[in-house]
Amino acid sequence: MATIEKRKSAAGEVSYRVKVRLTGYPPETNTFERLTDAKDWAARTESNMKAGKHFGMSKRFNFGELVDKYKPLSKDSRRLEYWGEQFGSNRLDTVTTSRIDAVKQKLLTEDTVRFATPLTGDPVADAKRPRTKRTGASVNRYLAELSVCLNHGVRQLGWLEKNPCDNVKREQESKGRTRYLTDEERPHLLDACRPHNDLYLAVLLALTTGARQAEVMTLRWRQIDLKRQVITLDKTKNGETRSVPLVGEAMKLLSERVRNLKDDRIFPPTGRAKKAACLDLRQPWEKALKEAGITDFHWHDLRHTAASYLAMSGVSLVEISKVLGHRTMQMVSRYSHLSDGHIVQTGEKLAARLGI
Repeated sequence: MATIEKRKSAAGEVSYRVKVRLTGYPPETNTFERLTDAKDWAARTESNMKAGKHFGMSKRFNFGELVDKYKPLSKDSRRLEYWGEQFGSNRLDTVTTSRIDAVKQKLLTEDTVRFATPLTGDPVADAKRPRTKRTGASVNRYLAELSVCLNHGVRQLGWLEKNPCDNVKREQESKGRTRYLTDEERPHLLDACRPHNDLYLAVLLALTTGARQAEVMTLRWRQIDLKRQVITLDKTKNGETRSVPLVGEAMKLLSERVRNLKDDRIFPPTGRAKKAACLDLRQPWEKALKEAGITDFHWHDLRHTAASYLAMSGVSLVEISKVLGHRTMQMVSRYSHLSDGHIVQTGEKLAARLGI
């Protein structure tokens, strides 16, 4: 039931205070300058409360409680935890567009775990290496995870009237890197990785499957089918399960690898980092790049390399999309860069077919 109280200030200004009471809900109040606005709000609020909708819920729950509800559905728990640290105990009605935008600016200025310069071999100098900042694309992924979480509060729980993240401007993203290993660089990198057994196997798996770093490093033996020569990836970026081939030397090394009966992980962390999800290969990887004389190359570029080699081998974009796990052909074409030599060969085939 709604009640409207007419008020008059010392200056003679008139306002209307509305209070809506409904059994099972906390009272909702608001103040308006016009009586018609007060009546409209009262009717709409009472109707929404009877329908079990979100009015007033944003004041009853905090962001941490929303995260707890959404967490089982999340595909990016690391970024979700970051937002939990920012807004955890705050009431949902205080998580506004301006506050989200302020955290977005903070994300752009924070250091990442990656170094901006390669190893030099000097322990003192290496300890002082600067860290890279987050890219616009990375910040957008943080915003995307927050937006999905808040949408859960709007649509599934009815705790929010609207998503405050909708009005936050996304950062401009680069068109993507076009870096992949050349035929000259590939043997040098593999030779540099070979002395480190775990690193060598991980690099081989990345090159022959096109899997992402997290997909490779968190592999478990139950995902490996040596008989069928297939790896099943069930913890993928888009949440869909896909199979990738297990071939060549990677197949041989996995079949010879000694299993830990107490740990199903293929790349378990060292004893000093038992709580880590997998083995940390950052230092041996950077060392291998330096020994191979390879610059401007990231681990994710191994995935670029696999896709590019598949394209240059004549594999169709549809088949490449199935291996990489991309839903759109646009993303596949971004990874499937062709070398100048392959483009020339394609042109020569066309000229020969035309007889010119």
